Amino acid sequence: MAQSVGIKDVARVAGVSVGTVSNVINRPDTVAAETRARVLSAIDRLGYVRSESARQLRAGRSRIMGLLVLDMGNPFFVDVARGAERAARAAGLGVMVCNSAQNASEEADYLSLFAEQRVRGVLLTPADATGRNIEAFRRHGIPFVLVDRVAEGTTECSVSVDDVAGGALAVRHLVDAGHRSLAYVSGPPGLNQVRDRRTGALNALAEAGLGPQALRELPTERLDVAAGRDAGARLLGLADRPTAVFCANDLLALGVLQAMYAAGVGVPDDLAIVGYDDIEFAAAAAVPLTSVRQPAVTMGALAAELLLEETETAAAPHEHRRVVLRPELVVRRSSLSAR
Repeated sequence: MAQSVGIKDVARVAGVSVGTVSNVINRPDTVAAETRARVLSAIDRLGYVRSESARQLRAGRSRIMGLLVLDMGNPFFVDVARGAERAARAAGLGVMVCNSAQNASEEADYLSLFAEQRVRGVLLTPADATGRNIEAFRRHGIPFVLVDRVAEGTTECSVSVDDVAGGALAVRHLVDAGHRSLAYVSGPPGLNQVRDRRTGALNALAEAGLGPQALRELPTERLDVAAGRDAGARLLGLADRPTAVFCANDLLALGVLQAMYAAGVGVPDDLAIVGYDDIEFAAAAAVPLTSVRQPAVTMGALAAELLLEETETAAAPHEHRRVVLRPELVVRRSSLSAR
């Protein structure tokens, strides 16, 4: 295995001190032209590449921010990453994207990695419902911003969407279409987003004079298409099948749609479906999917900007903020049955 070339090797070949090599790299104007040329020639001959990570550790300021999301297989989080990366690049920074896979243990491992790498800060969509991972990470003193989650009971910044309002939008639309028996395919109950969307759904039912019994909940372990297909199979097995289903995200909704199609159940005539997130695939589904839109790219960009503001030493004292964006219902064919 070839050994890496260090700054001492360059100094030896050029016949100068390590300090002179450092000056050529970082402050070339302070070094005589002849000496500078000799050092640059040695760098070229040896193929020396300076260690950016070591330089950052010495300076105490990394040019990398971490982004830890629940599921990079979900296009929603891909869009969040796009927005964060766009804001980071504008500030001359890069983004290290990691996927907790909705697993608290993997989340803890990645947060430890971010601490080891001394990243500038972290954008985090928490997987651990207990908050223990956040508490452990906070001890490192690395700033972080919560994404797609309100910073309740903490002092950190957050960027989220009003999921209670989003759940209400979805179910109010279904009730207005004449549905009185609904299902909620909810995903893991420990996630705040899942609970908030359910709260909004129940609020909309109450507005219509319907009790919580009008909403049958079908929890799933994950928020993906396979879990949606499984929920769809359970839905088909119900003796008193609801006429409409609200899903906690679009991947679940697409899975339910696949299960209905395979069973010959018409959407929307036999079952109306509403998803959440409005990912690109929602409009391209075999039956275009009604969905509650979240401005994912905007969320990622705003979160990155808040983190940059907090970590910019030259800026005025940072004031933590909770940014809550409004969702929007996008109506398509999957919920337009005539009742």
